[in-house]
Amino acid sequence: MAAASPRVPISGIPLEIVLHILELAHLNDNHEPDTQLLASFSLTCRSWSFHAQKLLFGQGRLHSETAYESFIFAVDRSTTRGIALGDAVRQLNVVLDDNQPTPLERVSFARAITLCPNLHEINLSVYGFNEPVRNAEHPRRTVPPFAEHVLDLIRTGPAISHLHFSNWSDNDDLIVQLLAVWPSLKSLSFTGKTPHFSPALKRCPCYPGTLEKLRMNCQVEPSLDFLGWLLHASAGANSLRGIELNREPSFHLLDFLVQHHGEQLHALSLPSCTTHKHAHAVIRCRALREFRTERAWTLPTVFRHLPEHVRHLAFGMDPSTPLQHIVELVNTKDELESVTVNVWRGDCERQLGALKMACAFRGVELRITRDICLHRALVSFGRRTTP
Repeated sequence: MAAASPRVPISGIPLEIVLHILELAHLNDNHEPDTQLLASFSLTCRSWSFHAQKLLFGQGRLHSETAYESFIFAVDRSTTRGIALGDAVRQLNVVLDDNQPTPLERVSFARAITLCPNLHEINLSVYGFNEPVRNAEHPRRTVPPFAEHVLDLIRTGPAISHLHFSNWSDNDDLIVQLLAVWPSLKSLSFTGKTPHFSPALKRCPCYPGTLEKLRMNCQVEPSLDFLGWLLHASAGANSLRGIELNREPSFHLLDFLVQHHGEQLHALSLPSCTTHKHAHAVIRCRALREFRTERAWTLPTVFRHLPEHVRHLAFGMDPSTPLQHIVELVNTKDELESVTVNVWRGDCERQLGALKMACAFRGVELRITRDICLHRALVSFGRRTTP
């Protein structure tokens, strides 16, 4: 007799199973909420709708006053639904751009923060107002500092632990203002305008926060004086575990970071490592669990001298990239878990053959991409916790 086919209960799929599936499936490849999927879930069944909305509000986006008005209506804390949606917000993506028709006001940004008690991550982009200047190659991108009443309002909100700040203005003191209101930061990323170590900042106490992750992608690398001010408490507490430099650092910058934080550093990401001075600095990081480069050439001596407990390796290659030292690393590092390769150009199958065999034999996960954006998403420090 044929086996009976499974039946769905008359009452439907148990809600807890549906919610578990939704929790697992609601993020896309960029680790962002899949709004189309969540909208479909919210329209499928009334009992699913509110749970889908809570997941959707996990990452909020504020880019205009219109968006802000819709947001505060949804998270109105005078209603049960508003309280639940406000409590669900974990991350805010915010754009302050006075070039737009209805730009988000800074006080609105501050008020939105206070309505989300569980908020812990902010992605903030600031764009200066474009002012053409006669006989100047580039326009001025002026933006005023944050007003004191705005900063005071932000202070009444939750303690932020992750800040991603992109400054596309001419004001190089904005990040210092934000650091002053968030000594709670554990992860800091800053992009665009280089922070300025002003005479006034020299007279201020060093930043008191103890950072665990630092990412920099500035137009000009920050001064060692600013980094000393920013990381003074982190060095004292031996807290910094991950450094990501998206632009080629000078030897002096890399040497400074390694000298003060190399002993406890678990993750390091560089665009490339092609000089012996840079390679020597990397080799001094004896606690590394994860090392990442992107370009197609890195000095082999770096891979030969990575610590015994390295677990994750990522690099770029093209047909001219030798892989013997990578294969040797796979065969000798017992704690290695994954290798991620981005092929920039050309046919590299012949070179990759030996690496594929070594990874298969050693039980090491091998991921090969031809898209640098996908490569970065796979190996981002934020997606994996290094113990």
